[in-house]
Amino acid sequence: MRPSVVVHLPHASTTLPLDLSPPLSLTPLEIDAELLAMTDRYTDELFALPHALATTVRFPVSRLVVDPERFPDDELEVMAAHGMGVVYTRTSDGHPLRPIPTPAERAALLARFYEPHHRALTAAVAESLSARARCLVLDGHSFPSRPLPYELDQRDDRPDVCIGTDAFHTPSWLRELAAAAFERADFSVAIDRPFAGALVPAAYYAGEVRVAALMVEINRALYMDERTGERLASFTEFRQRLSDVLTHICEHFSSQPA
Repeated sequence: MRPSVVVHLPHASTTLPLDLSPPLSLTPLEIDAELLAMTDRYTDELFALPHALATTVRFPVSRLVVDPERFPDDELEVMAAHGMGVVYTRTSDGHPLRPIPTPAERAALLARFYEPHHRALTAAVAESLSARARCLVLDGHSFPSRPLPYELDQRDDRPDVCIGTDAFHTPSWLRELAAAAFERADFSVAIDRPFAGALVPAAYYAGEVRVAALMVEINRALYMDERTGERLASFTEFRQRLSDVLTHICEHFSSQPA
């Protein structure tokens, strides 16, 4: 039976298709640096949960191609003003990433990458609702220990874990459960800081109370060398510590009455 949790991993991939149009304007070294800055590296390992507990939907290409967490309409997307809407045209430090795509190029990118991904995510949620009458979308991310220039929150006092919430889809008991679970495991926790919100497929957004949402962002300094992108020696131990917390949250959600 389909589990009641869908783990969404939007920014784990470093894949850049060779036939991008318009192509990226960076040198190979600049691309590597931008991928290191912008990729939620290893979140596919950190958020790996048993198939009986969660279904995983992973975006297959880098967010430098298309960002599946952005609104497709730039007029609705606050980061579009920074050149980082659904199709990025600026790097994390404000330099040109690619030429501004034509309407046809933009539509082609969305049709090739964004739309199939969101169909897959919506289908996974629909299957959980059908099987379990409820679904938790657990949005898995990481964030740098120091703010990148593009980030809206530039405060240096970053927590170990950021829990992002949605006013409609994150009930208070779920927010408090998650915060308490991480704190018991000796993580420092902030709610909606340095990043806020929790993704829900558009088909269910602000209308389906059976769909819950929780974003979990992990400070990269806890598990990787941010200069090189390499795992820390303690990575396996950290992954188990994180997995224990995530498992507790998911099992508690799944045990709730319909």
